[in-house]
Amino acid sequence: MTQQKYQVTGMTCGHCADHITKEVSAIPGVSQVVVDLGTNAVTVDGSSLDDGLIREAIVEAGYGVTGAP
Repeated sequence: MTQQKYQVTGMTCGHCADHITKEVSAIPGVSQVVVDLGTNAVTVDGSSLDDGLIREAIVEAGYGVTGAP
């Protein structure tokens, strides 16, 4: 199992966290998504994680991604 962490911009509430969790959880290989609104961090656990797909899902959900995983 691997873990990747992302800094996300534009999150302001629990609805934002739920939306990101739903979008990223739909990616094959993702087993858990944890969103921390206090630090604007999204932590993704799973097997064979695809960084590009995760970033794309976050952007398609309407949020920005900064920095490296």
